[in-house]
Amino acid sequence: MSHDTISVKYPEVIKEMLRNSAQSATVTEDNIFQPGNMANRVCVEKILKDYLLPGSRVSGLENIEELQRLSVSGKSCLLLMEHYSNFDLPALCYLLERSGKTGKAAADSLIAIAGLKLNEESAVVLAFSEAYSRIVIYPSRYFDHITDPQALAEERKKSNAINRAALHHMVRCKHEGHIVLVFPSGTRYRPGNPDTKRGLKEIDSYLKAFDHMVLVGISGNLLRINPSGEMAEDILARDTVVFRVSPIIDCAEFRSRAREGLPPDADAKQITADRIMQELEKLHAEIEALP
Repeated sequence: MSHDTISVKYPEVIKEMLRNSAQSATVTEDNIFQPGNMANRVCVEKILKDYLLPGSRVSGLENIEELQRLSVSGKSCLLLMEHYSNFDLPALCYLLERSGKTGKAAADSLIAIAGLKLNEESAVVLAFSEAYSRIVIYPSRYFDHITDPQALAEERKKSNAINRAALHHMVRCKHEGHIVLVFPSGTRYRPGNPDTKRGLKEIDSYLKAFDHMVLVGISGNLLRINPSGEMAEDILARDTVVFRVSPIIDCAEFRSRAREGLPPDADAKQITADRIMQELEKLHAEIEALP
């Protein structure tokens, strides 16, 4: 059975995006902030327009608009979102931009935290990824498959330099009216693999560093994971995509409640991350229950 993939359906779009691509595949502490490439965003939006079905929307739009107002007022603001597809962020921005002036302002303020794999995997993946503003980090899970001690030491040195620069830039952004977007699972959810939907304990550090947040659940998926290929080989599917945005949450209060009554030996950071994922799952279930 054949499937629609980006490479099959949009070869000319991919060629155009590769011509437009401006970011380096090599990530260092000097280029961890990668502003959105507007020419490539227009290309991505051509695909979104073809595959988003009527009824796609942002539910709880007023909450993300309020978060954006808080960020402009000087508060540090975080958006934590479920992750099913490499089109999750593009679809959210597309729908926000078309919801009105305040929705567009919220979309314009988003800066995503992204792993360096999006730069390094392939030129095509990089061309799609750079359409949206990102701060690139070196995730700790990248160490899991390094067994050579010397190679591990070199990668840790690289990781420390990249993540230190990323942290400094994130601090600047969060005080300049930007909403920082993080996928707390750190990867896309893969059906049949529940570990891909577990929150990373690093999320606790984000809550500690920010004032306010919203959680965003997702129903619908335009780009299904193809286990045998990279992003350009993922499977396109027309779908109604609905994002459900929670009311504003005080980060310190959420973190404190998550830690209440824990035994001394409990992994408090992981428990906070687990609580975030539980709340996201509730939002997901709410959308699925909508008529």
